[in-house]
Amino acid sequence: MAQDMLLDNEEPSNNKETILQQFCLQAKNATGAALLDVIKQVLDAPNVFVFGELLAEPNVAELKDGPHAKYYNTLNLFAYGTYKQFRAQQQDYIELTPAMQKKLQHLTIVSLAIKSKSIPYAILLNELEIDNVRHLEDIIIEAIYADIIHGKLFQNTRILEVDYAQGRDIPPGYTGKIVETLQAWVNSCDSVSNCIDMQIKYANGEKAKRLYNRDRIEQELINLKKVLKSQASDSDESMQVDTHGPGTSGSSGMSQSEVRKKPSKMKNPRSSAVGLKFSK
Repeated sequence: MAQDMLLDNEEPSNNKETILQQFCLQAKNATGAALLDVIKQVLDAPNVFVFGELLAEPNVAELKDGPHAKYYNTLNLFAYGTYKQFRAQQQDYIELTPAMQKKLQHLTIVSLAIKSKSIPYAILLNELEIDNVRHLEDIIIEAIYADIIHGKLFQNTRILEVDYAQGRDIPPGYTGKIVETLQAWVNSCDSVSNCIDMQIKYANGEKAKRLYNRDRIEQELINLKKVLKSQASDSDESMQVDTHGPGTSGSSGMSQSEVRKKPSKMKNPRSSAVGLKFSK
């Protein structure tokens, strides 16, 4: 079974900006065939993958409407275009060397990697017009070693997973789209921030309600304990009064034993009756 391949840059990258600046200086002082030769050199250079500064040179821009427009078109293609565009209109460009074609394929991979971090082999084979998977993987590995992309090749699923892709030149007039995209991103961030603020306010409100309810319940428990304690105290006092009774405390009352011991003072009615005498 095929194993996944983890690829990354293993060689220190050269100072690509310095190399491009050198070509820009040469182009600034060159004219005619010398200028065309500089363009060929920069297209062949293995460590140059951005061309906007060279296109901005006045003498290079003059080639656009002259007899050597193909050189300008080819430089423009390497700055903004893809290999498929070259294949579709080869008559508009100069003849590319194998090194130039391979570099344009590398740049095409970069363009795809900028749009998607997971690229199926089928898309790569179509965009690079390659019919051999082994050849495709070799080109991808070369692009990784050139330090223009970092990623993984999953041979079993035939997918290139991109971790990093170098940026390409920004086409003229494209800055407006970039501003719109960034503004949309800012607006999205503002919406998320407002939503988070609302959630925070809601959470704080719920927390305040819970704290209020907790304090209220605790106070009610305290009041209930006081009421129960007061009722228990009143019940104890009532029980003490019932136990002693009213007869033990007053001087006029009589105890139950005194009532039993006191003799009765009533006389027999027979002994006390008075006789009556009647005469005829």
